[in-house]
Amino acid sequence: MNPIKLRRAFQDFLEEDIGDRDVTSQAIFPRDQIGKGVLMAKDNGIISGLDIISTAYQMLDSSIEVIIHYKDGDQVNKGDKIAEIYGPVGIILTGERVILNLLQRMSGIATLTHQCVEALQDSSIQICDTRKTMPGLRMFDKYAITTGGGKNHRFGLYDGVMIKDNHIAYCGSITKAVQAVRENIGHMVKIEVETETKAEVLEAVEAGADVIMLDNRTPEEVQEFVRYVPEHIITEASGGIQLDTLPDYRNTGVDYISLGFLTHSVRALDISLQVKEGEKK
Repeated sequence: MNPIKLRRAFQDFLEEDIGDRDVTSQAIFPRDQIGKGVLMAKDNGIISGLDIISTAYQMLDSSIEVIIHYKDGDQVNKGDKIAEIYGPVGIILTGERVILNLLQRMSGIATLTHQCVEALQDSSIQICDTRKTMPGLRMFDKYAITTGGGKNHRFGLYDGVMIKDNHIAYCGSITKAVQAVRENIGHMVKIEVETETKAEVLEAVEAGADVIMLDNRTPEEVQEFVRYVPEHIITEASGGIQLDTLPDYRNTGVDYISLGFLTHSVRALDISLQVKEGEKK
């Protein structure tokens, strides 16, 4: 993750939660009361977002020391000690919720992505995300996908062209839509076209698409349609595919499968913070 963007995001996150002060922690703990916080895994999964722990705590108090016991993408199991935090107890507790909220979400996304890769069991097909991310958290959501073994689709409307059904309907055809885009963008931007039928696939190929999406197609249809796509054009299956149906798309010949549920319906990985007295030994 970009460290500048990470700090900028956490400035907003921390201000939203803390406001002017942490009333409870400041009322209970003197500034010089030192303690230890331990981040513990309460479930099994893939950890993601460990850099946010040090970043957030350093923004709150530069004296805080964080020791990380894993790296992003590692498997953690229930009861594992993920990280230790040493410093003022009040500050450790002030940063707890914001850090846990994001760490749990990112680890949940990474875990689900890993489960999808394992369920598919086809190294020739890459699992990737979509733009169905939580507003304000796209950088974090998409990073978590990569730590779980997936790939990123476009980050936004600005870094890749996707010609969807409404674009095509307005232009009149796939050919006209692709032509209009080609006349207005540079050679570094890829063009993806969404298709649903064999005729649309063939038209997208003829129009010179760089990527062809096979939208809401069965495994049998995907396997059939990719035969009409030259090897230099990337193929992607998307729409209606779930964790339990992923194995059905094994060996279909498609290059990517994009899954919106990786980010829009994720269950957070359970992680807790336990605070103890005493300094680092």
